[in-house]
Amino acid sequence: MKTYLFIFSIVAIVSLILIIFYFDALPMLSREEPQPVRLYFADHISVALDLVIRKFNEKYKGWIEVIPVDLPFNKFSTNERKELLARSLRSNSGRLDLFSIDHIWVPRFAKWSEPLDEYFSPAERAEILSYAFSSCSYDSVLVSVPLYIDIGMMYYRRDIIERLPDAGQIEEKLKKSITWDEMIHLRDRLYYQGKPFYIFQANDYEGLVCNYFELLAGRDKQLFARNTIDLRSTTARSALRQMVDFVYKDNISPARVVELDENSSYRYMLDHDAVFVRGWPNFIENFRKMYPDTVKVNHLGRAALPHFPGQEPTSVYGGWNIMLSKYSTKKKEALVFVKFLQTKEIQELLFEVGGYIPVNNAVYADSQYVSHRPELAYYRQLLDHGFHRPSLKEYTKISDIISHYIHRAIRNELSVDDALNKASDMISSNKVLIK
Repeated sequence: MKTYLFIFSIVAIVSLILIIFYFDALPMLSREEPQPVRLYFADHISVALDLVIRKFNEKYKGWIEVIPVDLPFNKFSTNERKELLARSLRSNSGRLDLFSIDHIWVPRFAKWSEPLDEYFSPAERAEILSYAFSSCSYDSVLVSVPLYIDIGMMYYRRDIIERLPDAGQIEEKLKKSITWDEMIHLRDRLYYQGKPFYIFQANDYEGLVCNYFELLAGRDKQLFARNTIDLRSTTARSALRQMVDFVYKDNISPARVVELDENSSYRYMLDHDAVFVRGWPNFIENFRKMYPDTVKVNHLGRAALPHFPGQEPTSVYGGWNIMLSKYSTKKKEALVFVKFLQTKEIQELLFEVGGYIPVNNAVYADSQYVSHRPELAYYRQLLDHGFHRPSLKEYTKISDIISHYIHRAIRNELSVDDALNKASDMISSNKVLIK
């Protein structure tokens, strides 16, 4: 009996201790883990950018989580993407915290951006490549920071050029830039008459404007330094005449160019064994992952755009900037992500995985890193010959008009003079083109 009572007492004491522990621990057990601050970031979420976002989320786990809002280039043109962002921001909604914009959109989107001057010290600004940073302000206010910079360039099929006995010399000249006449002469030497030879983007969008502006600046490098666009000038007419002649007189470009944007032009060049295509720096890196004939992709070489006799080669700057929405309620955390994107480590990762040209000066200062990546050293050389499109508040509206009318000229629906006169009249009357 005493033994039974003793065991009963022990069990009762242990049970009481467990009950007390349970109720003491109950608040701890029921307390939810603190949720991270979620940032919504809209961009074309490439493989490289997805990797960067995952690295950030791992590093700041439990504090900040970036939620990507994917606007892929294969589903949305740059113009469609621009309008989607503008529609969201017009509602004064804080649903988007960060968004990526073509750097030429800075004047249009500045009114929706958080001013960033106080968040970036002079030392931090000095870390950013000047060519890229110069596109980040509007009315002397810093409203964006660069994610990456682009530069117009040309690609060629090395295996086709190698059919010529002086192929090595030709490739050396291509890297420095040949003249347009020399390029056309190569068509004759390769017996490419009647075949697609030079592919450019002539669909009705901003890429066509970039092609056109490069032919303008190639004739007068200072043309856009005046921050104006004179479509009635002799230069404007001769540049558009050249684009039309590519298709109908020189016969180096197929009429299909009027249907092509960047990715479709790259695919057309490879599918039809064209020799040259005008493009941007990450063509090879992207198509290694998506084009079935890797042999053709591996034969691609990089070159400067052709130039005119007596003129330097020149190319338009491209690239995308990051803006912080002024409606965001998570600005402190958003800035952590913005500055993370600027670091040397992440800029190198974006380049290695996605072919994005870095904007961090420290990348280029690392001679050992650059020496193992000759394509990066080559891009850096091309950047020295770049120019910016005019920084105008109404640039996107003006660009829509220009692309529409020069597209029609290349389609042979309007003469060169009619196309440019109509575009000029519409711009001066402050009309909006509805596409």
